[in-house]
Amino acid sequence: MTPMEKAGWTPLPHSDEDLERSKSVPDTPQTRAETYRLAWNDPDFMTRRELRPVRLQLELLKPEMILAERGIRSTVILFGGARLPEPGGAAWAAKNETQKKNLELNSKYYEEARKFARLCSQQSATSYYREFVVVTGGGPGVMEAGNRGADDVGAPSIGLNIVLPHEQAPNAYVTPELCFNFHYFAIRKMHFVMRAKAVAVFPGG
Repeated sequence: MTPMEKAGWTPLPHSDEDLERSKSVPDTPQTRAETYRLAWNDPDFMTRRELRPVRLQLELLKPEMILAERGIRSTVILFGGARLPEPGGAAWAAKNETQKKNLELNSKYYEEARKFARLCSQQSATSYYREFVVVTGGGPGVMEAGNRGADDVGAPSIGLNIVLPHEQAPNAYVTPELCFNFHYFAIRKMHFVMRAKAVAVFPGG
């Protein structure tokens, strides 16, 4: 239910109200059948191959609506290596000694990304965090540095995560209410650029 709908009145039931009603129906073989589920609340139906266009639309709409409701008009993208440690930190992604040395050598860019995000966020504060909001992929390395820089000055930042074959949690510095998860790579990329006014590319991305 949208804020506008909450403030008004409509003779028709809202979908969230009908969803609650559907949970309190008598328990019968008919109501237990998968076909009885409300279509949009049926995970098995929503993940069918034929529903791909609907899922694409949902992944486009959900972040777009939330960012619009927050009044976020423009962003600054930070791209860069997910494996870069912070200065003095362990090169956790290194597979051999050479990689370890290279990652540690380039760890200075973690701090540079953090400083850059801090500056962007200080500027963003002048528009009440509607302009130049930092956005990253929400992961480790340079992405973490970007969200961390915003967090350093108490600013919100966006994380656009994607489901990967291996487990990966969002970094701890993404604003929880602006932390999104995607299945479709193309829709995620669209959200990166839809509000972008600047792109900062750091090594390793």
